[in-house]
Amino acid sequence: MKIFEKLNIFYAVLIVMALAFFVACSSCSNSSSDADADSEIEETTSDALVMDVDPSLFLTDSGAVTVTLVPCTLSDGTEGDCYQIVTTSTPADHTMGPWCPDNISDGAEAGGIWLEGGEVYDVDGAFIENMATFYGDDNWMMYDENGDIYTTETEDDCANAANPDVGEEYENFCVECLPSYVTDMSNTYTIPVTPVKLASALSFGGFGPPGAASAPSNRGLAFNGVVFDAPAPTDAILGAYTLAPFDDAGGHINLNAGYHYHAATGVSTQVAQTDDHAAQIGYAMDGFGMYAQLDADGNEPTDLDDCRGHSDDTRGYHYHVAAPGTNSFINCLSGAYAE
Repeated sequence: MKIFEKLNIFYAVLIVMALAFFVACSSCSNSSSDADADSEIEETTSDALVMDVDPSLFLTDSGAVTVTLVPCTLSDGTEGDCYQIVTTSTPADHTMGPWCPDNISDGAEAGGIWLEGGEVYDVDGAFIENMATFYGDDNWMMYDENGDIYTTETEDDCANAANPDVGEEYENFCVECLPSYVTDMSNTYTIPVTPVKLASALSFGGFGPPGAASAPSNRGLAFNGVVFDAPAPTDAILGAYTLAPFDDAGGHINLNAGYHYHAATGVSTQVAQTDDHAAQIGYAMDGFGMYAQLDADGNEPTDLDDCRGHSDDTRGYHYHVAAPGTNSFINCLSGAYAE
């Protein structure tokens, strides 16, 4: 009997130890699950961080930009507040031009830039002189026997040379539209105060597959009120044997839009970040921030989505613009825009 009593005690101890082990393992498992859940919550919180547009970043002191709070309806049906931004498209933070050099002997300071194949080229006299070689086409001859470059000189010249159906009389002209042609221009843009991220991105107007939802063609606004525009139609410009350079800020003028940017070159106002993140340069049309391509160490983010956006714990969702040589900024809108 004593043997059986000892065995019963032994088995009882084993059962208690097994139960204790099971409870301990369950606790470990629950802790692991809780940690995973916490991680998921933190990630969701990071993705869900939404930063309102800061109107104080716009350069309103010169009077070239005004910002007004207005009610609005977004493209997804959301009703709320927007900032109505009225701008003369005249930058208060830098001068416009030059665009076309006068003579093939001129240096880079006399002209602007050209965007080709992902690269940025100085439009100096040598660039104009060597266009036939650069494009492999002997029809390029944009200067006379004295080396003087053929350049548009009047507002009518600007209008005619920028026409999609350019006449032969403007072939081999450098097209230079001046700020004095658009002194009375005013443009109005509306941007959501609080961005609303969509489940599916929106293609910009004129782009994307047939039937896809589309947004306006404008990409966003710089803090000086100048619009970040759609890619310049460089193929059409070159096809007419004309050249319409951009200034060193990546902008030029047409009579319909005024002064506008086709590249972010670091000339317009930038708001530095305290964590060495790329500087902010403006806002996209959906209200999400637009930032420079590279951070303080010269690195580009590696986790950008198709629109060139990503999220972090400081700025929430935001965009990084493409390299200036690409003739572009961002590829699509991740948020709803003001209708």
